[in-house]
Amino acid sequence: MPGMARLIYSAIASLDGYVADEQGNFRWAMPDEEVHSFVNDMERPIGTYLYGRRMYEVMAVWDRPETVEGEPEPMHDYAAIWRAADKVVYSTTLESATTARTRIERSFDPAAVQQLKAESDRDLSVGGPHLAAETLRAGLVDEIHMLLVPVVIGGGNNALPDGVRLNLELVDEHRFGNGFVHLHYRVR
Repeated sequence: MPGMARLIYSAIASLDGYVADEQGNFRWAMPDEEVHSFVNDMERPIGTYLYGRRMYEVMAVWDRPETVEGEPEPMHDYAAIWRAADKVVYSTTLESATTARTRIERSFDPAAVQQLKAESDRDLSVGGPHLAAETLRAGLVDEIHMLLVPVVIGGGNNALPDGVRLNLELVDEHRFGNGFVHLHYRVR
């Protein structure tokens, strides 16, 4: 039913709150099969992904079949989930989309995202900390999913922005065999 969509921000972050280190490396955050299966189940309800250009370029590999060739089933499952969703990419420099079901927007418009939420019958997801910061500042995010990795990297790209204060309600938590922890919050 239209009007019921949530905007969800999900991130895999180090214990000290970074999605990538100072060199942009995030290999330390790669999920194992158990975590990947869990993420897949979180992503299944998503009908539209919102990305900035850099996050879109990272995620676009899921559109290529060779990305998952010979990989475990959870990666094949995620690729299918990702391909089935619409993508909105906010970029002033990207000439055209390289993946199906993708449109480019030249600027982030909070009112347009609010309208998309109101008209969608499936949830939306914001990917990447920079665009997430904009949606958090605009009060558009309904839920936050943080997957914390048992590593401290000491600096890099923050998962959550400075200068934003939110009251959150813990909805669920889950511990994985590899030491990852999932925290699911609802924005009050």
